[in-house]
Amino acid sequence: MAVLVSGSFVEMLLREDKAWAPLVVSVSLVVAACLLWRRTSPLAAVAVAFGALLAFDIARIVAVDTTGLQSIAGVLVLPYALLRWGAGREAALGLGIILIWLPVTLVVDPTSPAEKVAGYSFFLFAAALGAAIRYHAKTRIRDIDVAKAREREQLARDLHDTVAHHVSGIVIQAQAGRAVATSHPERATEVLAVIEDAASRTLTELRTMVGVLRASEGADFAPRPGVADLGRLAGQAEGGPQVDVELSGELDDLSPAVGATLYRLAQESITNARRHARHATLVTVHVDGDTERVRLTVDDDGDPSTAGGTTGGYGLVGMRERATLLGGTFQAGPTAARGWRVEAMLPRIGDTA
Repeated sequence: MAVLVSGSFVEMLLREDKAWAPLVVSVSLVVAACLLWRRTSPLAAVAVAFGALLAFDIARIVAVDTTGLQSIAGVLVLPYALLRWGAGREAALGLGIILIWLPVTLVVDPTSPAEKVAGYSFFLFAAALGAAIRYHAKTRIRDIDVAKAREREQLARDLHDTVAHHVSGIVIQAQAGRAVATSHPERATEVLAVIEDAASRTLTELRTMVGVLRASEGADFAPRPGVADLGRLAGQAEGGPQVDVELSGELDDLSPAVGATLYRLAQESITNARRHARHATLVTVHVDGDTERVRLTVDDDGDPSTAGGTTGGYGLVGMRERATLLGGTFQAGPTAARGWRVEAMLPRIGDTA
């Protein structure tokens, strides 16, 4: 905008027809002002800017003896903004206004057929570029939403399996308690304590599952990996870096959802390092737990700014969504020295955020 305004004042000083100088500056300022609200009101910005240009060109037709504006190249931003941030009807009306102005200004200024084609091409190309970027942005947002929904569904499926396991245990214990209640009343009391503990765990998992808003699809009853299965990720794949896994702290009695999430975050981080960390030789997975939280850290020694660089994918989006759903935090980025770090902090019980 500053360049556009400065150019209009320079043009005013250099014009031979000084009588038109104030009008030239006024029109240029109107166009520059419209650039300020091209995102919030693209149709209004196009209507005001090109309306002012159309009025100026009509005045030139009447006066005959003046030249057009030379410092309004910034007006090309408006067709781009119209298709980038405007809705369908707004885009159609705005393009109509531009296509009304274009023939008028090309008739006023003597131009060759090639120059006329170039004039139309510039404005239509700017509009097409805006439409393409709008489509790309919408597609990326949709893909991010799909990645988040997929993680929600997967986490809810994991929770469903856990709840089904607890409920099955409650049923079995209740049947056993009824069988021994008459002959061994003291054992029935022990069974009731087991049922109470299992029911409490089930309620916790159910609250988490409701918070995740599970999609209505059939559950996968395959066993879910947890912290105890992280050792399976250690080793070295063919042509890939060595993976070391270290477990420390209090990792017993973790919520099954937390254990499955830790495993999946570590697995995804190792996969990203093997795919994207150039020249990496070592990936270190460290899980440390205390009485309230569990911390997962995955480091690699690949080249900086390349590991985990899935700019076109949504792996990190899904990982962050899964950690957030359990009330945890997630961070990923290059380290100060070299390599890439993924760090997640999760509560032991896996409360939904």
